[in-house]
Amino acid sequence: MTSTPLPASADVPAPMSVFERYLSVWVLLCIVVGIALGRMLPGPFQAIGRMEVAKVNIPVGALIWVMIIPMLLKIDFGALHQVRRHWRGIGVTLFVNWAVKPFSMALLGWIFIRQLFAPYLPAAQLDSYVAGLILLAAAPCTAMVFVWSRLSNGHPLFTLSQVALNDAIMVFAFAPIVALLLGLSSITVPWDTLLTSVLLYIVIPVGIAQAGRKALLAKGPAAFDAALAKIGPWSIAALLATLVLLFAFQGEAILKQPLVIAMLAVPILIQVFFNSALAYWLNRRLGESHSVACPSALIGASNFFELAVAAAISLFGFESGAALATVVGVLIEVPVMLLVVRVVNGSKGWYEAGARA
Repeated sequence: MTSTPLPASADVPAPMSVFERYLSVWVLLCIVVGIALGRMLPGPFQAIGRMEVAKVNIPVGALIWVMIIPMLLKIDFGALHQVRRHWRGIGVTLFVNWAVKPFSMALLGWIFIRQLFAPYLPAAQLDSYVAGLILLAAAPCTAMVFVWSRLSNGHPLFTLSQVALNDAIMVFAFAPIVALLLGLSSITVPWDTLLTSVLLYIVIPVGIAQAGRKALLAKGPAAFDAALAKIGPWSIAALLATLVLLFAFQGEAILKQPLVIAMLAVPILIQVFFNSALAYWLNRRLGESHSVACPSALIGASNFFELAVAAAISLFGFESGAALATVVGVLIEVPVMLLVVRVVNGSKGWYEAGARA
């Protein structure tokens, strides 16, 4: 079975900026700076940690909005009508993102965190580590997938439609799936805090971003592109500032047990490679074009880590293992996804031979 070639589009996302390309380097620097500041200035950081309303940390909440809203401005929910044009690729994306990814991560968390690595991890944090991994897997990538798609010559219209559909589903599915998997992992679910996180970090930012998008587009495409270029770096700056705060609180735990980060990275890495390979293979079996299979595989491998970090902080606190687990996801995201991009680009001949069969 072969798919009808998709039409070309001029709506090609820009390649990675310097900040995006070296995100892992900036994250490593934030680890060093955050740990150092936390040790030198414990009082001010403890005061920041106490600035909460309804279990939501105000400084972190503000930073998360600055992080998320510029990314959500890129999402055009009007692209949802294109879903029917490449339904096989969309079906693979939805299957991997919502039926496989969160559940496979819960299984990997149980295998590695509760079983294999348990003797080497703080016993009091095991549940929290697993919760952080689940939060990471339950939030499909929103913004960076445009970058990965561009680097793999993915079809931009397909990329846009799958991201818009995933975001729409996430509004309704994120909280129930997280609650279900936390319950299966025997972790108490604070429903009020979880629903507050969905409202604060998905529903309201999506509403603000779509209103802003409409207002900017009314001024013309050039004004819209100029605004995105201007506010785009705010997302990375806010992310790095949030990480400094996180590591200021997590510093002691990291210094005492630096191998914790390596152990948390293992299930995340396995999940990335498993889900990307599964989506890539399924698209090949269904006869989808390579330009559809690439973004489908890449969105299944990457995460909306900004949401995961925010939810982990709201649910379990700055100093929790959940917050640390989501930060590990940020740390390895860029280099691992660049590796996946290289694999799908290098295997194009193999893919197309099978898709034509």
